[in-house]
Amino acid sequence: MSTASQLAIGIDLGGTHIKAALLERDTGTLVQTCSLPTCDGAWSGSEPLFAHRVRDLVHELETSGGSGPLPVGLCAPGIAHPGGRSIDWMPGRMHGLEKFEWPAFLAREVRVLNDAQAALLGEAWVGSARGCQDVIMLTLGTAVGGAILSGGRLIRGHIGRGGHLGHISIHADGAQDAFQTPGSLDSFLGNQTLRQRTQGRYDSTHALVAAALAGELEAQEIWAASIRRLAVAAASLINVLDPEMLILGGGISTGAGDALLKPLQHYLDQYEWRPGDHKVRLMLASAGEWAGAIGSVRELESPGRED
Repeated sequence: MSTASQLAIGIDLGGTHIKAALLERDTGTLVQTCSLPTCDGAWSGSEPLFAHRVRDLVHELETSGGSGPLPVGLCAPGIAHPGGRSIDWMPGRMHGLEKFEWPAFLAREVRVLNDAQAALLGEAWVGSARGCQDVIMLTLGTAVGGAILSGGRLIRGHIGRGGHLGHISIHADGAQDAFQTPGSLDSFLGNQTLRQRTQGRYDSTHALVAAALAGELEAQEIWAASIRRLAVAAASLINVLDPEMLILGGGISTGAGDALLKPLQHYLDQYEWRPGDHKVRLMLASAGEWAGAIGSVRELESPGRED
């Protein structure tokens, strides 16, 4: 077992589950993992129940590691405070998360960041982007998220909004999404809009992909149109950010695999600008379900920003 000074805890606080991991801080190696349901909407007095569940998981891992208080990296949806002490903006769900002060509640060193940004840090540390300095990550799931690594550093932006790649516009005359973006990538690809986009025929992207692979013509047309839009967005991001790699993560990517990767590469072969024949590598995320927790520990090494 590593000594306490070599250990840290990563927490991935999601809308459904809380994933907690005890890691070797210098290598990102998982020592132990555990999880609990989030129970979004439940309260313990004036505090969200998920905060108490996070604290229980932290204490469980510290006990297993034979340690006193350990530093904690915590990721969650939303825009993180520049100083890394809370999620400052997350409307509509994860009630009680906004402005919740994690260092005070857990009484130890805590750094908080956005979950997609954490996933990219995990991929850059131990996953598909290991050794890379310039990477775009798109997370495809209930919604479309993302993160950007440029020159080895996360692009966070002025208020932490950097990397919300699902909310770029790919159709200027489309309906506005929840973030006011007309015709966003999220609107055309996320699971949450699928029933509307398919007139109620498919309940999930997994069902859509299964039907397409089974030879259903309508499903094949819808899936191909979705991937083409993704390729248009990806080619545009490549032009702006000039990455060496584009990583696809999230539940849709994991479930679809080659059914996503191969046609996306086909469209990128048509749309990607390749000066000097330079081709951006297209990869699936490989750090697994603990990428967010792993990346959250990596964030502990970041100098961060003050208020």
